[in-house]
Amino acid sequence: MPNFEISLLYPSSEASEKNAQGLDNPKISMETLEALELDYAIELQNSRLCDMFTMDKEVIEYRQEVFKDLLENEGLCTLLNKLCPILSDISDLRRLSSESDATDSYLYCITEIELYITAIELLNDGLLPMKDTLKSSAFINLYERVSELTKSEYYADLNVRLKELTKRVREVKSVTIGVNLDSRLRPESAGVLSVNNESFKSGELLQKILRLDFKSDEYTCIASLQPFKKGQSDNQQYVLNNAFNNALNDVFKSSMRSWKRVVSAYVLENADFLIKLSPEIEFVTKATELIKNLKQAENPLVFPEITSFEDKVFDVKGIYNPIVAMKTGSKMIENDFAFDKNGMFYVLTGPNRGGKSVITCAVGHVFALAQLGLPVPASYAKISAVDGIFTHFPTSAEDTIDKGRLGEECARLDEIFEDVTENSLVLLDESLSSTGSYEASYIASEILSGLSIVGCRGIFSTHLHELGMMIDDINEKTKFQGGERIDTLVAGIFEGERSFIISRQKPDGKSYARDIASKYGISLDKIIEKVKKNK
Repeated sequence: MPNFEISLLYPSSEASEKNAQGLDNPKISMETLEALELDYAIELQNSRLCDMFTMDKEVIEYRQEVFKDLLENEGLCTLLNKLCPILSDISDLRRLSSESDATDSYLYCITEIELYITAIELLNDGLLPMKDTLKSSAFINLYERVSELTKSEYYADLNVRLKELTKRVREVKSVTIGVNLDSRLRPESAGVLSVNNESFKSGELLQKILRLDFKSDEYTCIASLQPFKKGQSDNQQYVLNNAFNNALNDVFKSSMRSWKRVVSAYVLENADFLIKLSPEIEFVTKATELIKNLKQAENPLVFPEITSFEDKVFDVKGIYNPIVAMKTGSKMIENDFAFDKNGMFYVLTGPNRGGKSVITCAVGHVFALAQLGLPVPASYAKISAVDGIFTHFPTSAEDTIDKGRLGEECARLDEIFEDVTENSLVLLDESLSSTGSYEASYIASEILSGLSIVGCRGIFSTHLHELGMMIDDINEKTKFQGGERIDTLVAGIFEGERSFIISRQKPDGKSYARDIASKYGISLDKIIEKVKKNK
């Protein structure tokens, strides 16, 4: 039987190993994911989202095919969601078995075999009807592996033997315990005398009346021991359970001993490949839920064309913020966005609540989702992967006691330069807002000059409109050091209303203030008019 590698995220064991060693992992920290709220959008329990990213074009395209299958076959996600708790039970069972004092946990083996067969049958029955519609090599390989297993002689033998053993085990309703006492009637030793297929009776008078049976027999108690589990500590329950399990293991040892080799050589190996899939299954199902939620609001989604790493391409039409879309459930304003030779980095200005932060995060979302293998929030996208996403967003007042808020901001900005490369993405949102505009503009110009020389892509979303006026000087200063050009973007306002449309132009801070003031009746003429009315 072929024992090929199965993965929903990696096309080969080599690609998986590279990721495990961090060789193709972009630097995207959990802090960055929290800033972009992607930890909220794809919430994982058994793994970390930051470990799922890749820079490998082949891996991204492999995953895209996986998600296309998940979106085109409605029952596939349902099937994987049913599989998850079974795999979780197998993992828990193995953990309990390893923690048990029993050297041969035969009862655990029986239960694991049951769970294994349940998982295989679930996958086979679920994948069989859709096998002709599956297009990704990941799900095709999974179906072929499961199909091979169900047709094997080992699997058939496993089913037959399991039915025999489980029938015997399931028939056990009670055990008869013998306890030897010393001369002072203290328990000296104990053991199982028999395994019974009937439950014992309480021996209480009411029970005898209800049964119209006043005779004692071997299944009737003449005196009860301390109520099982009532008033017992966790440790006492563990000891008691372990004692019973050890005893029952001894009872079934002869039946299971000849089967132990089959269990270890076949079941454990073939259950392992499913266990290893558990984190991947959780990720692809949770990510598919996100995609479906976005589709419900009729916002566009597209699988991006992935270009070579060195091209540094980012050309996206109809971009929007998927987190805002998911929270509001509404149709979003769409923008076109590109990094090119005239602007690898942008200074984005505009009115408060005009969409600056929203579009800044949206660019980060597109890169991040693309490098997870997901469709991106846009109608068209052509992208080169990045080797890291670095964010500098507003934070709470914590960690500012020693440095002060400006010092804390500068320290965080300085950390970015320790890891950023020409292939990175840097997103700065309202950075340096803790100081006056003169000081902030000076520090910001130094930061932008450094990022220009690095040559990375990014956005500086800011309230500092005068910073936009300094871009020509910054470009002139960095040109002779091989710096990439910085350009300006503006979040627009039309007749006092925020349009949330981002345009490539020079900022004009006065026009924002004038339009907003006019909208709320704040003009000298209107103020004089109101004052006269009050006299």
